[in-house]
Amino acid sequence: METMLRAKSLRIGIVAGEISGDILGAGFIKEVKEHYPDTEFVGIGGSKMKEFGCEVLFNMEELSVMGIVEVLGRLPLLLRIKRKLVEYFVANPPDVFVGIDSPDFNLRLEKSLKDKGIKTVHYVSPSVWAWRQERIFSIAKATDLVLALLPFEKEFYDKFNVSCDFVGHPMADNIPLYSDKTAARNLLGLDQTKSYLAVLPGSRYGEMKLLAPIFIETCRRLKIRYPDLCFIVALVNEKLGDQFKQVCQVIAPELEFVLVEDTARSVITASDCTLLASGTVALECMLVKRPMVVGYKMNTITAWLARRMVKINFVSLPNILAGRELVPERIQESCTPDILANDVTHFLSSDNSELMSKFTQLHEIIRCDSDKLSARAVLNLIGR
Repeated sequence: METMLRAKSLRIGIVAGEISGDILGAGFIKEVKEHYPDTEFVGIGGSKMKEFGCEVLFNMEELSVMGIVEVLGRLPLLLRIKRKLVEYFVANPPDVFVGIDSPDFNLRLEKSLKDKGIKTVHYVSPSVWAWRQERIFSIAKATDLVLALLPFEKEFYDKFNVSCDFVGHPMADNIPLYSDKTAARNLLGLDQTKSYLAVLPGSRYGEMKLLAPIFIETCRRLKIRYPDLCFIVALVNEKLGDQFKQVCQVIAPELEFVLVEDTARSVITASDCTLLASGTVALECMLVKRPMVVGYKMNTITAWLARRMVKINFVSLPNILAGRELVPERIQESCTPDILANDVTHFLSSDNSELMSKFTQLHEIIRCDSDKLSARAVLNLIGR
């Protein structure tokens, strides 16, 4: 007769609605299974989560929808999926439910499940610290725990006594403290002896439309100052590449741009300096340790609304993390070729070692092994 009873196996509900969430989910699942190999994961995920044994009830692509018009068109489907998930998890209660990002869908699902007595975790905080801060109260009603990627996010939740753990940023885990410029140039077939400015005018049509003319004109002015300077452009797909080339033919047909349909990370790593649109790519550039100039433009109505809703002093994550301006942010009226060219000139003509040292310090702060910490936080919540 056995003297010890085997511990009850775990069952975790989990929903990721996009590729980035699928990556986080896979890392989380892998880490939990290191401690509890028999854990059952069920919900919504992509190929990476499936690879680690997640049972998928609906295709992840059905949740991957952006834009108000698109969401409205898919609303009946999204509501049906939410209802089916609630019914399933109430009938088959998990030890805990983890919603990964996709807050518009997951927070509503989490609220319904929490109301039914199921413990809920939201992994990746919405930007509640930046705008519509009153959302924190609805987040508190929907979750037992929030897992934050950045330390200032936890500080914000702590002010409102909302349970939150800082687990670090997976990008900081995946990018080494030193990024090899020579290897990146070999990968992209670039000349090792030349200076390169990485140009990243956004990954969406609207961003490209507003920023490409400004960034290209900036490059034209820089070429006058630095005749040997080369330009390399990261483009997420062929369609955006065609859009960029059309703008270039109008504004500066004499300029030569190396167009790369590769990751922004490879292009940034190969560069000496980067001119980029505001977004997560600024954090990526900081982690790769390249000086950057951040530029961004929105349509007039969006900009008017943003100025009234946003509650932070900076828009780029390096500056937000540092609590001061480490890199120039040129938004709206200040996003002009003259100003951007002067900013890039400063970095190209300066010793940037102090900035790189600060980037490394920030990298180390958010490099925490997020897979391990997120798994530990969820297991602690359920007493494992």
